Amino acid sequence: MSKPIITVVGSFAVGMTLRTSHMPVFGETLLGTDFDMGPGGKGSNQAVGTARLGAASYFAGIIGQDKLGEIATDLYAREGVDTTYLQQTRQLATGVGFIILNQAGENGIILDMSANKLIDSAFVDRIEAQIARSDLVMSVLEIPVEAALRAMALGQKHGVKTILNPAPAQPLPPAAFQHIDYLTPNETELRILLGLTPDDATPTLELAQQLRRYGVGTLIVTLGDEGALILTETGSEKVPGVAVKVVDTTGAGDAFNSGLAVALAAGKPLRAAVSYANCAGAIACTKLGVIPSLGTRTQVDQLYAEYYG
Repeated sequence: MSKPIITVVGSFAVGMTLRTSHMPVFGETLLGTDFDMGPGGKGSNQAVGTARLGAASYFAGIIGQDKLGEIATDLYAREGVDTTYLQQTRQLATGVGFIILNQAGENGIILDMSANKLIDSAFVDRIEAQIARSDLVMSVLEIPVEAALRAMALGQKHGVKTILNPAPAQPLPPAAFQHIDYLTPNETELRILLGLTPDDATPTLELAQQLRRYGVGTLIVTLGDEGALILTETGSEKVPGVAVKVVDTTGAGDAFNSGLAVALAAGKPLRAAVSYANCAGAIACTKLGVIPSLGTRTQVDQLYAEYYG
């Protein structure tokens, strides 16, 4: 694959992780293990993920002028992520997230996005020239919806591929979907986007067909270890997943989106791009923590060759 230019308009937060025997209930105190503190935020993770996979990765976001913000700048310097469009502020602190893992590697997360809340349409408009020169622009919903959707609209305006990873999910205005080339919810997020409860029993394919009628170009529903479901104007197909020993699923969605973005921006066909994304997501499940688990180009290429030929 070539070295595409990918711009991520997104979030940074410092993640603090603990492993426990089970999820606590109110009033319960648990002893935990494996404490880890490090860089997170879905946008930031995806910027690092695309850089590790060989893209020229640009991250546009806002962090606080504080010690936690230094974790971000140190990370991007180390990983080769361009920070021309990273802004620092004294108005709010750097975002934080608290992550609890059970013994199966399943997680629960509480976020305070803080400085990320300052990202608005005007901020995105100031980076329009960068979006225009990109091969692909990505965004997430850990920043204000108006900013994420503005990034999608500007990408489409300039003929740049757009990916929205709708996490954490929330209902979006129907008009928003027409600017999204690739929408990548998991099964829970799919239901929330439709205004349903996260555990709604309606079959995923039926709900995906309903959501795609809102006007999104391509809908890709991630299915965990079962792979992903693709819906386009011509129909649907399932791309099988990759079996690995799961240690921590926290960064799998970000890794999937990173793999998808790099593959699409480099010109891979859709099914091959989703297969590549499956490999990136699988690798991310094999280590504790998000940044340590994001695969390199060599690792993902190798797994892709083994599973998909």
